[in-house]
Amino acid sequence: MSLRCAILTALVERPSTGRELTRRFDSSIGYFWHATHQQIYRELGNMADDGLIQPHASQLKGRGAPRCYEITETGEEHLRTWVHSGQEPVTVKDPLLVRLRAAAVLGGIDMREQVQQHLDYHRSLLETYRSIEERDFSRLPGTQRERVQYLILRAGIDTELSWANWCAKALEQLGTEQTRRHP
Repeated sequence: MSLRCAILTALVERPSTGRELTRRFDSSIGYFWHATHQQIYRELGNMADDGLIQPHASQLKGRGAPRCYEITETGEEHLRTWVHSGQEPVTVKDPLLVRLRAAAVLGGIDMREQVQQHLDYHRSLLETYRSIEERDFSRLPGTQRERVQYLILRAGIDTELSWANWCAKALEQLGTEQTRRHP
């Protein structure tokens, strides 16, 4: 997937200024496709050059006035082609797992602090997702769009719950190992 397709999806949902898009990435889209504000603005320029989106001048005049972007027919066709192309399932790539393996091979390296940082991160994100679930989905989703949004949120909840559980178990095991080595 590319940032381009994430932005096109956001613009199909609602035409937005660059600033609005960065806020939407910070509060929702970015939970499953992270991008910096600089990356978003750079990609908006490239997409406009490629005819996938069209900027409209805002009511404000002058240099630096925000432009509202909307998807063009070409952009919508690009997004439809991408959606229909499918994708093979993605294998997990996590540097923590490689570090743990390296630490096990090298020996004498305490990884508990790093695992604890990951546990804290995943628990925090899980709490955020559960708050969103409570706020936005206190009743069962009615429309197809709401159901899909809820399914995406559930994927986030389930993923973070899995990581939090794994980190907690890893800390147990690493704590046991440290105790055995250093009574």
